[in-house]
Amino acid sequence: MAENCTHDCSSCSADCSSRDLRVPANALSSIKRVIAVVSGKGGVGKSTVTASLAAAMAKKGRKTAVLDADITGPSIPTAFGIHQRATGSDQGIDPAVTQSGVKLMSLNLLSANETDPVIWRGPVIAGVVTQFWQEVIWGDIDYMFVDMPPGTGDVPLTVFQSLPVDGVIVVTSPQDLVSMIVAKAVNMAKMMDIPVLGLVENYSWFQCPDCGGKHAVFGESQIEKVAAELEVPVLARLPIDPALAAAFDAGKIEDFPTNYMAELAERLDS
Repeated sequence: MAENCTHDCSSCSADCSSRDLRVPANALSSIKRVIAVVSGKGGVGKSTVTASLAAAMAKKGRKTAVLDADITGPSIPTAFGIHQRATGSDQGIDPAVTQSGVKLMSLNLLSANETDPVIWRGPVIAGVVTQFWQEVIWGDIDYMFVDMPPGTGDVPLTVFQSLPVDGVIVVTSPQDLVSMIVAKAVNMAKMMDIPVLGLVENYSWFQCPDCGGKHAVFGESQIEKVAAELEVPVLARLPIDPALAAAFDAGKIEDFPTNYMAELAERLDS
């Protein structure tokens, strides 16, 4: 890849497809497995799935990290109640560490104010993600989860090309439009030769606290049909749970009593 690459492949004559574009992690880091959590669009609960999965894996005793690649909409520190700024030395940047030992890096940990907007062009944003991989002292990590921005733009392309991604989890919701959009995310991963581990459907149902019945608020799920068409498995179907949303906003994701990602963590770690 050229040194002055703009990440606009349509205007470039370089043959990058035949090259290994992965960049090395920080010299003080040893990361065994990298799993990207993606979505075709925003608002489907991708960050909640990422944070819950990281918390579940840490509870199993695995050394876990989250790289927040959603640069313009970072929310991972909020889920874990981390608000202090990151520190560092000549050796690199020290990640924040949650109460259960999950290591985090997010742009919010480097910004003067958490509410400051990120008004950068795509290549600059993509470069920050690469810096998180190269300059953060992650140490020994069993599982790193990368919380990706929605869509198939610069950052997903950079992550898939630059990081040794072992697999992708695609988060979706029951609406037909989203099911169509999620196919784009799945197909991008396949085109980049990244294994698609499967689909997680969020907002699948709501359980009435009075009658106990389950209701498909957003319509009947088509996830099994979509998964069959895309030839990927369904990993989990998650309910609409206001208490989970409240725990995320309060920075208590690790304390939430029902971790809906615990079963998936077991499957990934088997």
